[in-house]
Amino acid sequence: MTSAPRNILVVAHAHREDTVDAARRVITALHAAGACPVVPSDDPALLEAVAGLGAALLGADVAIADIEAAIVLGGDGTILRAAELVREGTAPVLGINMGHVGFLAEIERDDMDAAVHRVIARDYEVEERLALQVRVKDAADAIVYETWALNEATVEKASRERMLELVIEVDGRPLSTFGADGVVVSTPTGSTAYNFSAGGPVIWPTVQAISVVPLSAHALFAKPLVVGPEHAVAIELLERNMTAGILWCDGRRSHDLPPGARVVVRRSERPVRLARLHPAAFTDRLVGKFHLPVEGWRGPGTPTTAIRTIAAQKRAEAAP
Repeated sequence: MTSAPRNILVVAHAHREDTVDAARRVITALHAAGACPVVPSDDPALLEAVAGLGAALLGADVAIADIEAAIVLGGDGTILRAAELVREGTAPVLGINMGHVGFLAEIERDDMDAAVHRVIARDYEVEERLALQVRVKDAADAIVYETWALNEATVEKASRERMLELVIEVDGRPLSTFGADGVVVSTPTGSTAYNFSAGGPVIWPTVQAISVVPLSAHALFAKPLVVGPEHAVAIELLERNMTAGILWCDGRRSHDLPPGARVVVRRSERPVRLARLHPAAFTDRLVGKFHLPVEGWRGPGTPTTAIRTIAAQKRAEAAP
């Protein structure tokens, strides 16, 4: 009696040669361990890059429900794509950063081989991250579009020349009306993405909360808000708008918003599952990813690798 195959999804940003080489190495390592590497069937560049390596196709050969884990090679955009691919399943996503900041990634490219072996050994923890359920309703309050987001749902103006006239609502009660370029509704995971650039707060991943940040608002009370996950936030485009809006979720999925449309955002019942090899303090991740200055710190314990690395970089920059 043979055991069921272990299907590991490999998602890569196949437009960079180093990432393509890494994908080939991962697929070869999975085969050597007796696992079945699976690649997305809708990525022609990746399919061409790994042709002949015997990878199965997601959807055609292997169902999403049968994927055990996803190994992602790339930056945050590639990790968001992988989360989208496995959304209907239970596979955790392990990100290997091949880009720049790579805030969602668990490890850097130098540790890739060890990471693959640990996935094969099932030597990882699963961390569940809050996701958003996003619904668009028309003027008659009928749902016309539904999706989800790991980072953020953003309502933006579709026309560069005009701002949007918006109403922010929390739990069915109006909060404020103003003109703006848009509104970002973010998860803690997305608080270091668009939310951060728009002036919103950085929220620790362990905090269950939703951030609401107006974009270039013309109003006195249009400051960032943080609400609990049990609350529903709605953004309504007033019917007097002279322009339409557009909804973006994670920068990947969009929907046009005519005047009178309502976007209702709340916590999704289904979180996103991330595979973690090295659980670490979020503070250290902030220091490492944003290159924050921490020299002079005299706190308890030993400085982490991230802190030591940043301090060394600062000393090297200051050297004559």
